[in-house]
Amino acid sequence: MKILLDTHILIWMLKDSPFLTRDVRELLADPETEMYCSAISIAEISIKHQIHPNEMILSGEEMSEVVPKLGCKNLAFKIQHVATLDKLPLYHRDPFDRMLLAQAKAEGMKILSHDSRFSAYGDFVISI
Repeated sequence: MKILLDTHILIWMLKDSPFLTRDVRELLADPETEMYCSAISIAEISIKHQIHPNEMILSGEEMSEVVPKLGCKNLAFKIQHVATLDKLPLYHRDPFDRMLLAQAKAEGMKILSHDSRFSAYGDFVISI
């Protein structure tokens, strides 16, 4: 199964957060799971680092170096993702989250998130 990780899931992985339950850790460790990190998440981290460097300790550049070490493959934001973005209902208004949702849907992936608003988008969302 291919899973796109929401930005906060990446951060939780980096911090070995207790918010990552045993079930989630097992899912991510499963050899059948292919984890993906979007360039959108790296951009979001970069912007948040610039605005709040004490809260977001890694820059986007530093995070882009860490992502492969977490076992994640990179996913670029492509023009074809925009067509899916255009069709997403406005259940969620955060532009970063909407782009991540569009990517997962367009690529036929699941997206793993703790954001309760994601579940409104259907069965391609894994809510934790």
